[in-house]
Amino acid sequence: MNFPRIVFLGTPDFAVASLEALADFGYNIVAVVTAPDKPAGRGLKLSESAVKQFSVSRGLPVLQPLKLKDPAFLKELSDYRADLQVVVAFRMLPEMVWSMPKMGTINLHASLLPQYRGAAPINRVIMNGEHMTGLTTFKLQQEIDTGNILLSEKMPVGEEETAGELHDRMKMAGARLLVKTVEGLVNGSLQEKPQEKMESGILKTAPKLFTEDSEIHWTKPVSVIYNQIRGLSPFPGAFTRFQGKSMKIFRAKKEAAINDKEPGLMETDGKSWIRYSAPDGYIYIDEMQLEGKKRMKTTDFLRGYRPG
Repeated sequence: MNFPRIVFLGTPDFAVASLEALADFGYNIVAVVTAPDKPAGRGLKLSESAVKQFSVSRGLPVLQPLKLKDPAFLKELSDYRADLQVVVAFRMLPEMVWSMPKMGTINLHASLLPQYRGAAPINRVIMNGEHMTGLTTFKLQQEIDTGNILLSEKMPVGEEETAGELHDRMKMAGARLLVKTVEGLVNGSLQEKPQEKMESGILKTAPKLFTEDSEIHWTKPVSVIYNQIRGLSPFPGAFTRFQGKSMKIFRAKKEAAINDKEPGLMETDGKSWIRYSAPDGYIYIDEMQLEGKKRMKTTDFLRGYRPG
C-alpha cells in the first residue's frame, strides 16, 4: 500500500490515541501540529500538550503556531507536502489550512453527525440524557462539523456513565475508526456522503461549556440534575454550595420521591450519606470535592465532618 504523507493536528489526550494508532499502523506522519506550551501550576511552568509529549517521544516533528494564518507557519506546513491532514480535538482551521492537501483534511468527531456539532459533544450527550451516541469521521469544509461523512459508528451510553468514562471509551473506538477511515481513503473504498439535513428543532448542538453550565439548580427535576453531574464529571464538574463553600460533585445517585421539602435543602446522617432535595426527589452524593480539599468519597468526608 502506498501510504500518504500525513500531517496530524490535535492537542489533548483524546487525540493521542488516534495519533498513536496511525503511527503504529505504519502511516507516514510527517509532522504534528498542536497547541503552544502554556503556563500551568503554581510555578506557572510551561506545560506541553499531551499530543506534543507523545510526538516528541516518537521523534515526530512538532509545529506549535500561535496563529494558524501566520505566513511563516503556512510556509512550514506547506513544505511538509502533506497528501492528507487528520484533525482530532483541535481548534477550528482556516480554509487556507484545511484545503492545502490534495486528499483534503479529515476530522474525527465524538458524536453521530449532524447531531451534537460543536466543542463539547461528549458532555452534552450525557447532560441531555441520551442513551445512544457515536463517532463520525468526515471531510472538513467551511462550516464547523458540517462536512461530508466518511464513516460513523454507534456507541451506547451507560445509565451511570460519566463524561470521563465515555471519553475514554470513545478515544479508543475513535482511533480504530480513524485508521479504518484513512485505510478506506487510501484504497479508494470510501465514498463521501452529505450530512442529513435536519430542522433546527430536531438538531441538537454541543456548544462550549461555561461556568453557568456547571452550577446546579435544585429546582430542576432529579433526572436533569443527575445527568448534569454525570455529564460534567470529572471536568469541569457540577457544583453547589455546602455550608457556604463551593462543592463539586463527581458521582451521585438519584431517588424519585414525593417531596415537599425546599429545593436545595441539604441533609445528612453524618455517617454515610449527604443528599439534596429536588422537586421530585433527592440527589445522594457519592463522590465530591469541597473547596480547598481533595476529591473524596462521601463516607470518607463524613468521618472528619463536623456540622457547621
